[in-house]
Amino acid sequence: MKPPSPVAALVLRILTLISISISFIVLITNTTTLSSDYGKVKLHFKDVYSYRYMVFTLVVGFAYTLLQIAFTIYQVCMGKRLSSGDGLYQFDFYGDKVVSYVLATGVGAAFGATIDLKEASSGANKFFNKGSAAASLLLLAFLFTAVSSVFSSLALPKKI
Repeated sequence: MKPPSPVAALVLRILTLISISISFIVLITNTTTLSSDYGKVKLHFKDVYSYRYMVFTLVVGFAYTLLQIAFTIYQVCMGKRLSSGDGLYQFDFYGDKVVSYVLATGVGAAFGATIDLKEASSGANKFFNKGSAAASLLLLAFLFTAVSSVFSSLALPKKI
């Protein structure tokens, strides 16, 4: 099977970057104030360990996707890959696999924490709804990266 065009790969990478960026913005701006008998408590994303891990996965995904966009733009503009050997193909192949799994674990951690904590807390629904929205965007970024992973598998030269 023939690998897809570099333009299709570039579009997927850009969609991944947009999803990651929006998810990051939604997550880090997520705060709420809870009232209790002891006063008011301000809740930030960094107070939930799973959201902190999600920020880590977003940063890793952002950095990798930005690097891949630069490589793909070079390929689209110049009509050839940056490297003539198999090294960059293998970097794409293994990098896409690792980053897609990192993004998937961020999605799982965020959704799990959101569901568990939303049930336990009554006054922070808006906070956890925003966390769920950020996790949904990260899920979308994971799906785009998974498709990119399939593309890089098809582009990997076959060794016989």
